[in-house]
Amino acid sequence: MWNLPRSPWRTRFAPAPTGHLHLGHVVNALFVWGLARAFGGRVLLRVEDHDLVRSRPDYEAALLDDLDWLGLGPDEGTTAEYRTGAHPLRQSDRGARYAEILAELDRRRLTYPCTCSRKEIQARADGRRRDELWYPGTCRDRNVDPQATPIRRLRLGPEAIRFDDLRLGPQRQVPAEQCGDLLVRDRDGHWSYQFAVVVDDWDQGIDVVIRGEDLLASTGRQIELARLLDRPEPPRFLHHALVRNADGRKLSKSDGDTGIRALRAAGWSAEAVLGEAAHRAGLLDESRELTLEGAAERLAAGAP
Repeated sequence: MWNLPRSPWRTRFAPAPTGHLHLGHVVNALFVWGLARAFGGRVLLRVEDHDLVRSRPDYEAALLDDLDWLGLGPDEGTTAEYRTGAHPLRQSDRGARYAEILAELDRRRLTYPCTCSRKEIQARADGRRRDELWYPGTCRDRNVDPQATPIRRLRLGPEAIRFDDLRLGPQRQVPAEQCGDLLVRDRDGHWSYQFAVVVDDWDQGIDVVIRGEDLLASTGRQIELARLLDRPEPPRFLHHALVRNADGRKLSKSDGDTGIRALRAAGWSAEAVLGEAAHRAGLLDESRELTLEGAAERLAAGAP
């Protein structure tokens, strides 16, 4: 069912320290570690703290503690290395690497400076209803002075990107129509998520990205960027179903949805938390204690 590559292959668990982990994160972790255990993969850990405004050290410490408690340790590097500073990859330490890649894209004239604010982009919308903010290319040919703004955008071509999702099957996306030219660095000098993760996946040698369906729409642009960076083979992608609230919303850190900290304080065991996450993900018919090995067995059998 899963159509995963032959072992060994690498995947990653990449939480953002902008809040506490909740059951939605545990569902993703079960797919990441479970599929890796079942099909010969290796799991790397990455702290995606590119959002320097919302990321906090106490959230990072808490998520590392929760991973240890759940028994979800990376196969390369350790959570202890993040605590001591000898960490394998934290995005806030990667500015020089991102700048190096941007300089190469600049040299190849694949990026350009932009002075447009979010408000201006929204005002220039073409009137079509869109699922996300679309940049119309206002500054693409304006020859903006690079010293006038830190904002950089990547020129995207009009071509459709086709890929096979390892769970959902054949997909077709046209990033230029979805989002327009891709933001690389914003007006505060912060690197964009889309740019940072593509560089990180390349540098970490990630073969398979396992994540929720809410990120499916961004896959085509990440593949296109990986190709523009001359990555010989972009990673493959597997998007699993999301855990949602009763009203249909996906679980959210900002809403404090079913936080692992709260479940631990209420006396839940790690196996009970894994089992509840597995039940919500459709791996179990009912909520009961489950080990990581048990989740791997369920996924190896083709569920869900």
